[in-house]
Amino acid sequence: MKISFLLWLSFFLCYYWACLDFSASLVSGHSVHCLQDQKLLLLQLKKSLKFNPIDSIKLVCWNESVPCSEWRGISWDEEGHVAGLDLSEESISGALDNSSTLFGLLYLSHLNLAFNHFNSAIPSGIRDLKNLTSLNLSTAGFVGQIPMEIAQLSRLTILDLSSFYSYFEESALKLESPNLEKLVQTLNEVRELYVDGINIALNGNEWGHALSSFLPHLQVLSMSSCNLSGPIHSSLKKLQNISIIRLYQNNLADAVPSFFAKLSNLTNLDLSSCNLRGRFANKIFQLQSLTSLDLSYNHGLQGSLPYFPQNRSLKTLILSMTNFSGALPSSISNLQQLSRLEISKCHFNGTLPDSMSNLTELTYLDLSFNNFTGTIPSFGMAKKLTNIDLSHNKLNGGVASAHFRGLEKLVSINLQNNFLNGSIPVYLFFLPLLQSIEFSGNHLSQGQLHAISNVPYSKLQVLDLSSNCLRGPIPKFIFDLKGLKVLQLSSNKFNGTLWLDKFERLQNLTTLDLSNNNLSIDANVRNANQLSFPNMTSLMLASCNLRQFPSFLRNSSRLTYLDLSDKGIVEKIPKWIWELGYLGQLNLSHNSMWEIERTPQTFISKNLFVLDLHYNYLQGTLPAFPPVASYLDFSYNKFSSVIPPDIGNYLSNTYFLSLSHNAVYGRIPTSICNASYLQVLDLSYNNFSGGIPHCLAISKTLGVLNLGKNNLSGNIPDTFQASCTLRTLDLSSNNLQGPISKSLSHCTILEVLDIGNNKINDEFPCLLKTIPTLQVMVLRRNNFHGHIGCPNMKRMIWKMLKIVDLALNNFNGMLPGECFQTWKAMILDNNQTSPKANQIDFNFFRFSQLNYQDQVIVTMKGREITFIKILTVFTFIDLSSNRIEGSIPQEMMDFTALIGLNLSNNNLTGPIPSSMWKLKQLESLDLSNNYFTGEIPSELASLSFLSYLNLSDNHLVGKIPTGTQLQTFDATSFQGNDGLYGPPLTQSPQNGPQGLMPPPTSANNHAIDFEFIKGLELGVIFGLGIIIGPLFFWRRWTIRYWKCVDFILCSIFSQIYVDYQRREGQWITVLRWSH
Repeated sequence: MKISFLLWLSFFLCYYWACLDFSASLVSGHSVHCLQDQKLLLLQLKKSLKFNPIDSIKLVCWNESVPCSEWRGISWDEEGHVAGLDLSEESISGALDNSSTLFGLLYLSHLNLAFNHFNSAIPSGIRDLKNLTSLNLSTAGFVGQIPMEIAQLSRLTILDLSSFYSYFEESALKLESPNLEKLVQTLNEVRELYVDGINIALNGNEWGHALSSFLPHLQVLSMSSCNLSGPIHSSLKKLQNISIIRLYQNNLADAVPSFFAKLSNLTNLDLSSCNLRGRFANKIFQLQSLTSLDLSYNHGLQGSLPYFPQNRSLKTLILSMTNFSGALPSSISNLQQLSRLEISKCHFNGTLPDSMSNLTELTYLDLSFNNFTGTIPSFGMAKKLTNIDLSHNKLNGGVASAHFRGLEKLVSINLQNNFLNGSIPVYLFFLPLLQSIEFSGNHLSQGQLHAISNVPYSKLQVLDLSSNCLRGPIPKFIFDLKGLKVLQLSSNKFNGTLWLDKFERLQNLTTLDLSNNNLSIDANVRNANQLSFPNMTSLMLASCNLRQFPSFLRNSSRLTYLDLSDKGIVEKIPKWIWELGYLGQLNLSHNSMWEIERTPQTFISKNLFVLDLHYNYLQGTLPAFPPVASYLDFSYNKFSSVIPPDIGNYLSNTYFLSLSHNAVYGRIPTSICNASYLQVLDLSYNNFSGGIPHCLAISKTLGVLNLGKNNLSGNIPDTFQASCTLRTLDLSSNNLQGPISKSLSHCTILEVLDIGNNKINDEFPCLLKTIPTLQVMVLRRNNFHGHIGCPNMKRMIWKMLKIVDLALNNFNGMLPGECFQTWKAMILDNNQTSPKANQIDFNFFRFSQLNYQDQVIVTMKGREITFIKILTVFTFIDLSSNRIEGSIPQEMMDFTALIGLNLSNNNLTGPIPSSMWKLKQLESLDLSNNYFTGEIPSELASLSFLSYLNLSDNHLVGKIPTGTQLQTFDATSFQGNDGLYGPPLTQSPQNGPQGLMPPPTSANNHAIDFEFIKGLELGVIFGLGIIIGPLFFWRRWTIRYWKCVDFILCSIFSQIYVDYQRREGQWITVLRWSH
């Protein structure tokens, strides 16, 4: 009891002296007379208000035992009336109604109720305070319509009704009926108007006219986040006294009017996040009075920085996230008062002017995410600098200590992602206030870092030197940076053996990244206990040659991100890892783990949203899925079980799910469609059977659906919706039948379509001709038939098509030259010598850099090649093993970006086009097993990238062009041509037939199989077979022999022609008879 009494006594005395001290400051050296009725009104007001005495510093002092002159938050006039009342930030809660004694204080001229929680409408009784000149109800918790009674306070010069709220909340106050015009039409004396966050919802003409017509003396206009629309009306130029304009976070959606440059008193202009467009007037920059300009987050706003005259007042210039471009003018140094310069994420370029060193008042500099080049200027004279951010540019050269010498107030420096080289300046580590160094993504070396013994007074909290050229052991002084919270040294060339014990001295460490070095880390912390790394939240040890799980992690209760991927761990996944309560991201991929150790009901951490186990040897039944998982990758393991039928109930938050390259079997459960956020579903390379769930085609979120390399059967679902979001559809290597579903044409942003190696029976898919984004189309090895192309080829808009594989089908007719004219991606621009390399991928976390990598299998250079990443520079056409006839169209010779072309095993005729020299990027060309005639064009020798050529089994004649790279190809590239000679074939021409008659092209021919003639002919020459039989075991002479036989028969019987026929998966030559 005694202790409690002393505590209360101390509490009372503290408040008494606090009130006494505050009141004394208001009295200003003379006694204050307080009228008794005013005191009673205040005491009644206090009694009616709900507030917490512990949080109060004003109301708690109102007491009859204390002189009223000492009551905090009150000012008195000479007659003893309450003239000013400030109850801001008193945590007042509950409603304020018209019966409140507040409205009896009729002599009030200043009222401030800001930052409370009244949670009621503004009382109409406010009209009784007719002497008010200043009213501040900012963020006081008032809701609903602003009452018209405020318009009766005609003496107001300052009106603040602003209501600041979070991004996810809606405005609680509105000004609709009456609207803004009705409110201000009688408030002609107002000089400062703050209505931020109030839903006003007027267009530019309406709110501009209301302000300019009724508030002629306005000096401060603050109307941010008011749901205003544009354009900014020209009537605002009447407000010649205006000094501050804040209109940020409105949808003005127009250009910034140039008349702002004529507002001679304007000091502060904030138009950020207003969806502004057009070009910004340079004259506004040069306004003499302007001290602060913020145009940030207007992506459509264009402009450049002008010449800055001397003696300008500009202190703050913020242009980040706009479309400003051009150079940073050297006249920037004329802004001698400039303290804050933010122009990040624009399109500025050029070098940084040396004159920037003259900005002696500069405190904050952010030039990140631009295209600045050249070296870093010296900032030695800017002694007040606290933050420097030059990251994500193209700066080069060294980082000298002289650039930063004397910056004793520097807190943060960020030079990430440039082309800087040389040594890391040692001087930085001795700056007394420096807390953050971020130099990742350059070509920096450690220099003299190893010479630093210790930095005893360092306040460094963030050190990011990742992705550089640092070598040798990790510098010792780093282990003595006791205040360090974030240490990122990944992707360097550090080497040696490292014991994690060394980091135990860094008790504040929250993030440690040592990934992708040449380190061998011993993660067994000796004497591991709960005090080891007590604040660690993120640990990345990828590719660190670990052999087992770090045992100390079982005590890391705060761990949220763990990456132990790549190289080394050969053991079970321990069950304790699932018991880390805050673990959100776990990457154990690319190891040699074979089993998941778990207990039945405590398997998964409830916060785990990223789980990556791919490329291990995990086997058995699929593990349970985390309940809040967004990213699940179990691919490239040995799981062999069915998918649980209720899997969809565990995927309510999942964006990415990959089970590819396992041995999962059974049907794909329809409940998987309950995953309403799923964007990537990859079940390829498994043993799934049955049909494709039709509900997958209805999905409004799926961007990637990969079910390839399974045993699925039935038809492709015909339930694709107009809202289809698919970018990749891979159903290859299954047993799918029927035609292509017509509704697939709704997938208008499809980029990759692979339905090869199925049993689909259809004509050329003209229904897809209006998908402009299609880049990869693989129809390989199906039963497609008919002509390639569509009736109205000019409407085909495959301008992005880069990979076309129609091989091993039954397409016939001639190649559609008119169709090829629309394949613009196959053609290099006139100014391009080579295509630009990008990847075809799908970004499935909108605000992250996680991408799904598409892949495709093509037959090129005589072998099957799998491209794990599809580069946009790879352009490829395979039309082989069909029944295409006619000549190669000249339009195909315009495909100057083409890398691979395969037209083999068709009925193509005519000469090889000499214009093929234009295909400068060509690396693989296969024209074998056709009926090409004439000589090999010498122009082929100019294809310097050509590394594979097959012209065999045609009817080419003449000498192979000599003195060219054509002689570097094997003889098999030219064999089976009756009239070819020269290296690498024979040196002189041989006598013999020069070719066969080309196959007829008439559509009315009726063909019969004429193979029996071959049997008769074989019987006649059976005796000769004893002599020439061994020659049939030599493939080259076998082909030449049968071609000779075919030629003789075609010469005797004019109705006979050669055709190809597919039998048991192989293409054979047959003779046919036409009538």
